[in-house]
Amino acid sequence: MPKDTSLKSILIIGSGPIIIGQACEFDYSGSQAARSLREEGVEVTLINSNPATIMTDEVTADHIYLLPLTPDSIVKILEERHIDAVLPTMGGQTALNLAKEVDELGIWEKYNIRIIGVDINAIEKTENREEFRKLMVDIGIPVAPSKIANSFLEGKEAGQELGFPLVIRPSYTLGGYGGGFVHDKDQFDTALKRGLEASPTHEVLVEQAVLGWKEYELELLRDSKDDIAVICTIENLDPMGIHTGDSITIAPAMTLSDPTFQKMRDMAFKMMRSMGNFAGGCNVQFSVNPENEDIITIEINPRVSRSSALASKATGYPIAKIAAKLALGYYLDELKNPVTRTTSAFFEPAIDYTIIKIPRWNFEKFDGAERILGLQMKSVGEVMGIGRSFQEALQKACQSLELKRMGLGCDGWESKNLDEILHSLKNPSWDRIFHIKDAISLGVPITSIQQITNIDRWYLEQIYDLVKTEREIKKFSIDNIDPKMLRTAKEKGFSDFQIAFAMGECTEDDVYKLRQSLGMMRTYKMVDTCSAEFESPTNYFYSTFDGENESIVTDKKKIMVLGAGPNRIGQGIEFDYSCVHGLLAAEEENYEAIMVNCNPETVSTDFDMADKLYFEPIFWEHLREIIDLEKPEGVIVQLGGQTALKLAKKLHEEGIKIIGTSFPDMDLAEDRGSFSDLLKELDIPYPRYGVAENAYEAIQIANEVNYPVLVRPSYVLGGQGMKIVINDEELQEAVIQLQGDLPGNRILIDHFLDRAEEAESDSICDGENVEIIGIMEHIEPAGIHSGDSSAVLPPFGFSDTVMEQIERYTEKVARALNIKGLLNIQFAVKDEKVYVIEANPRASRTVPFICKAYDVPYVNIATKVMLGTHKLSDFKIEPKQKGFAIKRPVFSFNKFPNVNKELGPEMKSTGEAIYFVNDTKDPYFRELYKEKSMYLSK
Repeated sequence: MPKDTSLKSILIIGSGPIIIGQACEFDYSGSQAARSLREEGVEVTLINSNPATIMTDEVTADHIYLLPLTPDSIVKILEERHIDAVLPTMGGQTALNLAKEVDELGIWEKYNIRIIGVDINAIEKTENREEFRKLMVDIGIPVAPSKIANSFLEGKEAGQELGFPLVIRPSYTLGGYGGGFVHDKDQFDTALKRGLEASPTHEVLVEQAVLGWKEYELELLRDSKDDIAVICTIENLDPMGIHTGDSITIAPAMTLSDPTFQKMRDMAFKMMRSMGNFAGGCNVQFSVNPENEDIITIEINPRVSRSSALASKATGYPIAKIAAKLALGYYLDELKNPVTRTTSAFFEPAIDYTIIKIPRWNFEKFDGAERILGLQMKSVGEVMGIGRSFQEALQKACQSLELKRMGLGCDGWESKNLDEILHSLKNPSWDRIFHIKDAISLGVPITSIQQITNIDRWYLEQIYDLVKTEREIKKFSIDNIDPKMLRTAKEKGFSDFQIAFAMGECTEDDVYKLRQSLGMMRTYKMVDTCSAEFESPTNYFYSTFDGENESIVTDKKKIMVLGAGPNRIGQGIEFDYSCVHGLLAAEEENYEAIMVNCNPETVSTDFDMADKLYFEPIFWEHLREIIDLEKPEGVIVQLGGQTALKLAKKLHEEGIKIIGTSFPDMDLAEDRGSFSDLLKELDIPYPRYGVAENAYEAIQIANEVNYPVLVRPSYVLGGQGMKIVINDEELQEAVIQLQGDLPGNRILIDHFLDRAEEAESDSICDGENVEIIGIMEHIEPAGIHSGDSSAVLPPFGFSDTVMEQIERYTEKVARALNIKGLLNIQFAVKDEKVYVIEANPRASRTVPFICKAYDVPYVNIATKVMLGTHKLSDFKIEPKQKGFAIKRPVFSFNKFPNVNKELGPEMKSTGEAIYFVNDTKDPYFRELYKEKSMYLSK
């Protein structure tokens, strides 16, 4: 059936600020869906309150409303625009809940708006735990025995009837919020109360637990004639009991028998067809008994899910893009696969490689947080490794995490403490996969590990094989290693560092040079959705040591953009926004734009965003081989946050051109001590400081500059490790901790300006001229990380004298650092005097906020300045904002009930929202400045 031509204007609802359980995977889905609809000539209007996303950028939609996700905002849009339909399936649970609320208020009906992509009644069936259970029973799909409870008494009765262990599942929550396992009656009352309070309808499902069962997910697409395609089958390494967002996952499923898969497939089809009449994406989760392969269903999500982005990157199949076209009325067999461009979209993907997703946590940001994983999601991001085998993909995923690990062990970070290891196996946390390897290395039997963890034996045997390979490598030296042994190690994902570490008395560079001499270099394979069964002109590659190279190098001028790696607190979706604009700008300047990143949630890793995508770890060994192959004109490191910036030194040492600001100038800004010396030369005020190598020196400096002092390391993100201390004892403790966490890092001791206000500027410099793109006034005082502070653009509370100093110092620092591209500077303001705290010679967290507030593509401009194809004078920059834009941080403290929620110099927020006010009389604006006055008076 051709598309429904009556749908000329569609509203897409976004997912709002990034929170744990709902992150940038929905920016990816929403952006892809919007582009897909616009390809069909549909006018796209988008609502979202998140300024950090590409989704809320003019390159994505025709009309963008940066408004709170509320019914009032929906009404405002419907009053201003002629909208034919709403697509609520691309914004996660937030969008579905809003669509349902608006429907219940009669707003869709009043404005004659169709809901496409989902049956509104299906939302109730899937989110209301009792409705879902009844539906599954009616259609003959097995579920775990359970009882619904709307009160504490009902919950107690249900628990008594079902017996322990139990699962508490609140209705209408995301990321497993409020849920958990209960092993005995002592835990039950607390868990039940928490679940009831978490549910907006005060409803929980009390369910019999199936601890130790295996967990699987199916990502599916359905069209309006009821054809269904399975796009990806994902297996959780961790058994039931750990939220799928916190579990290591594998595609394709490795330990699932074909009869069980076929049964699971049939059940998924039956479930999807029971969800009413809708066309679009769907995610179904199952649990399988490892003893007899009995299957029960866990849940169904009638929308593009958290796993959809992963499944899309795993298979190369653009789920959100096709789901959007299905919502318009197209059938699956009418659409072409956008990757192969020849096969039907109804052709289910087949993959001849393995992908592994490992979540990324930030427990260190939440003092006192419960680190044991369970039903409530706690991870803040994820990485994906692609390899020809499970072992290769696993090692690449470990290398991508940016935890200083060079792979799965064999890198000097292994634990030898058996008690610690066994505790970790029984109480899963972020490091359990590493401790499984450590346990095997120490001789713990696989059978024992399997009994403790309930992880399938096949996976444990794969890790055991890596341990055996490591032992074989240790028998050699760099001078006598058998080339076959070396190739075997590389095929199993061992990094050059790991191989050098195992052999001893050599470096990773020695191993790299040996491989070069043997011609043992990486080849690059396509991610083509069809296992090379059909010709596919895809530009999406991963590396391996198996077979011929499929990445054809062109003779075009090339620019490589380094991505930001996994999302984490302090480095999130804002940097992916900048990377995407960097790619677009490079393409506009007739460069072949090459993207390197390992984050499956992002828009930058979409199959059609760059001329070439290498889905690889942001890890030196991988980068150097891509650079050797592609020979780019240079590498952009300014857009990928601290991850990319940390590689600037290595690139500089190897003679690889860094596009924009040079490494020596970046290093001058990033080294806190050297930068303070520069400020002294420029006669720019800065807090008194000193640089210490140990606790003794730190105490001497603190007593010279006077307490309180701010203790901080160089080259970190999100204020990692920063603390304000008031005496020698606290300072000694802070320095010793920093030296343990960040060995070899020089420590800066700053006098802390108590009760000072804080501000920041973002600017672009072309080496001569400086364009200040935004100055922001912080509501919270100095001492609270800028990422955790509300900010007002432009400032309201600063005098002309203060503003003049900020502008003058910004220009002086930009020129002194020879900036070519972007620069962010943080200021403290006290008694009308402005002090420079730090400078970041890169895209900052606030750049997307400024771009959205002023409606100017500043990153695009900055990239062209970096490339040297334009000067600032070539651009006519006309900010369009009227009134004030306000950035408000968003926190996920609800995931960690007993943590210290006090804000300080180390960032804790997971996302942000934007608000606009027209004038200073606005009640919201007035309340904000009352808040500021209160902070400064404390």
